[in-house]
Amino acid sequence: MAWRFKLAPDKTNFDFFRWQWLTFGGSLFLSVLAIVAWAVMGLNYGIDFKGGTTIRTESTVAVDVGAYREALQGLPLGDVSITEVFDTNFAENQHVTMIRIAAEDESQAVTPEQIGQVEEVLRAAIDPAMTFPSVESVGPKVSGELVYTSVLALIVTSLCIMVYMWLRFEWQFGVGAVLALLHDVIITIGIFAIFQIKFDLTIVAALLTILGYSINDTVVVFDRLRENLQKYKQMPLREVMNLSVNETLARTLMTALTTLIAVGAMLVFGGDVLRGFSLAIFLGVLFGTYSSVYVAKNIVLIIGLDRSEKAKKAGTPDDFANIDA
Repeated sequence: MAWRFKLAPDKTNFDFFRWQWLTFGGSLFLSVLAIVAWAVMGLNYGIDFKGGTTIRTESTVAVDVGAYREALQGLPLGDVSITEVFDTNFAENQHVTMIRIAAEDESQAVTPEQIGQVEEVLRAAIDPAMTFPSVESVGPKVSGELVYTSVLALIVTSLCIMVYMWLRFEWQFGVGAVLALLHDVIITIGIFAIFQIKFDLTIVAALLTILGYSINDTVVVFDRLRENLQKYKQMPLREVMNLSVNETLARTLMTALTTLIAVGAMLVFGGDVLRGFSLAIFLGVLFGTYSSVYVAKNIVLIIGLDRSEKAKKAGTPDDFANIDA
């Protein structure tokens, strides 16, 4: 008989409600902490959201931030931020910096002439062979529109997911699913705020990916819960929920592990350009798996379900309930 690797036995009987005030309460605490960190520390917005110009430099000369700043001091530029980029994939003599120049007015970022002056000055003062692999410029007006559309995308996506869950299950499931999704997104954003990791449009894309991933796991658990509610009409709701999570646990763990392996490889080997994006997805997968097991169902339990009404509808499910997940 072939040997098969299993993350969990075929049949488990874990009590996922045993420490519910620690697990669910911990999620509430982390969510509040993330919101406070976001409000107090703020996010390290990238050029997409702040407006301005980012210039990436590469040189064989070791980086001296003071020398870079002194070379640029005489140019008519806005606020300048210079940081050295570290990556395990860089060659020993490959030294990379990111120079961020804030926009000086409300209509445009740094002009092409100013960018040319920056490149000329750095080559003259630091390294004649210095290269500039990428230059990104975004005006403040455009960046403001990007902030608005990014927030709108997250809100609309969450509302659409809630409507879908309401039609497929019941409104309590929709509320539980969306609050669990917000839990994943808020904590991920909080970590970016605490560690001041650059937050740009790629992170917004990662957050939208997290919403899609997390709802997939939650739908699987809720689908099994709906089946068990019809099968065990007299069993207490808490026990039915516990049974449903146990029955889908192996699938949940295997899905999370395979996704984390892929994203982890991208996080380690993807370089500094993809690091923020892959980190956001990695965190989202972790918190999404956790919320599918410990958060979503707890919210539904707190709201409560009308079991008598559910029993009446058991023989005649609505059309949306038959849609394949």
